Amino acid sequence: MALPQPDDLIQAMQRDLRELLTQRAIGEAYMIGIHTGGVWIAQALHQALQLPTPLGTLNITFYRDDFTTIGMHPQVTPSNLPFSVDDKHIILVDDVLHSGRTIRAAMNELFDYGRPASIILACLVERRSGRELPICADIVGAHLDLSARQHVKLSGPAPLELKLQEVT
Repeated sequence: MALPQPDDLIQAMQRDLRELLTQRAIGEAYMIGIHTGGVWIAQALHQALQLPTPLGTLNITFYRDDFTTIGMHPQVTPSNLPFSVDDKHIILVDDVLHSGRTIRAAMNELFDYGRPASIILACLVERRSGRELPICADIVGAHLDLSARQHVKLSGPAPLELKLQEVT
């Protein structure tokens, strides 16, 4: 299976985000990338959209519901939100939407910082199967049909590349 190029997907996401922000009459939006792949995508989108607001990053390690199972990652970096999320229109960016649990954890952390006016979810790739929570993205670069044994991973930051992995 040939995977799409991340740069092409980012261009499509940029176009769709512009359109969605216009449709919803959102004048000022604040973008937040989820560590790590979501941050790489958010950096590219933030620059392409020329957003005047600062870019934020979330590290959801301590908000994961499998934290006790996977343990502590040795390089946990702090979240960085250089703005208040209260009453802000947030664009939350991740690389791969699979089970929905990463997004749930990210929203839990966001609400610990305050109450956003709205959250738009933008994902580079959305798997069509494997969702465990009722979460879907507003903006998607590509929808992929993968078997339960297949996973897609974003590597980067330069160059960004999608890789298909078989899990045994």
